[in-house]
Amino acid sequence: MIAALRHETFTSLAQLRTRIRQQIDAYNREPFQKRTGSRWSVFTTEELPLLQALPAVPFEISTWSYKRKVNKNAHVVWARNFYSVPFSQIGALVDLRVTDTMLEVYRNDERLTSHLLLSGTTSNQYQTNEADLPEGRSYQAWDRARIEEWAARIGPATMTVTAKIFETVFIDEAGFDAALAVLRLSRRFPPARLEAACQLALRGPVRSPRYAHLRPILDTGQDKTGHVPEPEADDGGYVRGSAYYAGGTR
Repeated sequence: MIAALRHETFTSLAQLRTRIRQQIDAYNREPFQKRTGSRWSVFTTEELPLLQALPAVPFEISTWSYKRKVNKNAHVVWARNFYSVPFSQIGALVDLRVTDTMLEVYRNDERLTSHLLLSGTTSNQYQTNEADLPEGRSYQAWDRARIEEWAARIGPATMTVTAKIFETVFIDEAGFDAALAVLRLSRRFPPARLEAACQLALRGPVRSPRYAHLRPILDTGQDKTGHVPEPEADDGGYVRGSAYYAGGTR
């Protein structure tokens, strides 16, 4: 095209475009040298009938994340935020397809749900489709009020433990998992024992007792005695006396 138009002068971009289209059309209609027809005739008779319409949605580059577990609250985690999945998939492993604007949830080849992607500057936010949750009161999303209501049914010490957990986080949602881990101990142990363990833990040096502090108390029965034994000394180590550090003999 450049060679054919090199001696012509154009005063506008529209004029140049018109001449380029004319040259392309003429080039495509030139007969082949070693076969019958032209580029135009091959396109219209052989190629055009095979063409399909372009997709309605433009192609988007996506990121895939595989085998993400659906949490008990029917949400999956992506980039520090939570996206709902149909509640029938709780406990299942799903795949996430993430674009610049959307997050889609797949199981095998089936798309389960989709969400508008939350901003990369947000964290601990929930995107929940009502259609993903069961109807009625068979499912309730966890919030601080519901957690505190459960703690109150166990006892005041348990309420204090959960309150201290929420005091250590910037937003309530960040404390849900830690608080629920404590409360779910009442499913393994009698609620009265959990309350006693919370009372015992609150008397200790830990400012905000968690599951990791309460579970050993319950496993060893310390909640029944009300006494936390002192840590045992390591007999296998060699401990120097105070005289050594004062410059005395060993």
